[in-house]
Amino acid sequence: MADIEPGWELYRSFLAVMREGSLSGAARSLGMTQPSLGRHMRELEAALATALFARSPQGLMPTEVARELVPHAQAMASASAALQRAASAGRGEVSGTVRLTASEMIGAEVLPPILTEFRERHPGIVVELVLSNQAADLLRRDADIAVRMVQPTQEALVARHVGRVELGLFAHRRYLESHGYPQALDELAGHALIGFDTETPYIRRLRPQGLPYAREHFALRTDSDLAGLAAIRAGFGIGIVQVNLARRDPQLVRLFPAEVSLPLETWVVMHEDLRPSLRVRRLFDHLAAALEAYAGGG
Repeated sequence: MADIEPGWELYRSFLAVMREGSLSGAARSLGMTQPSLGRHMRELEAALATALFARSPQGLMPTEVARELVPHAQAMASASAALQRAASAGRGEVSGTVRLTASEMIGAEVLPPILTEFRERHPGIVVELVLSNQAADLLRRDADIAVRMVQPTQEALVARHVGRVELGLFAHRRYLESHGYPQALDELAGHALIGFDTETPYIRRLRPQGLPYAREHFALRTDSDLAGLAAIRAGFGIGIVQVNLARRDPQLVRLFPAEVSLPLETWVVMHEDLRPSLRVRRLFDHLAAALEAYAGGG
């Protein structure tokens, strides 16, 4: 390799090209000109003494070396973002940026009023909210705080168990009035069921046993929890919803509460190195208290 050590700006451009698949798309995403972006790629290839892309009619095709570089460049991106968040804090006041990640359902349906209350108390803190059903890597600093439905096992993480969120089977009253109320569990097979498209190990652990609730039974399959909830609210059919969330809509009717009650253990998690950060601790404590009340039915 050459003696020149590539700077972060070159790797940032590299990640944009990998993400967009073209110099023009990468340049637009970064707010750069295409010639400048192309110069970054040439400088990175020269510094690494290897080709990273080959041109084809389909666009830029990454080499094997380029694909191997991606996770390392992403780690640099996470570290850079974490440094920027750390530097965003003001002196003598609780301010700065905190990056929070949560599942789609928690982030879109549960957290908004919780974060609104937090904003009123701490207007100097900016929250970056990332919604994903994939667990963020807190050790790599992809986020400062995570709301998780799986117990973390890494020793470097601080985790507070905030309770058990109950899942149940629900349908909109309009659907039930049109298609009838199932009187027994085996009657569910004759209804429009809403469920997952891809069965992950996490879903397998939660899937109700002894019910006709598998992929082959679903009239609507989606891996988006928000899309599933929207379909239930629209009267499409029957699906699984967080009980405390469904209680907010009197038109959602719970079915077979004794037979279908699934526990969703919930934690608020952060890296132990962030304990000295007042803004992170304030959001962590606020989330833990609010989600504990939510899990308890409050």
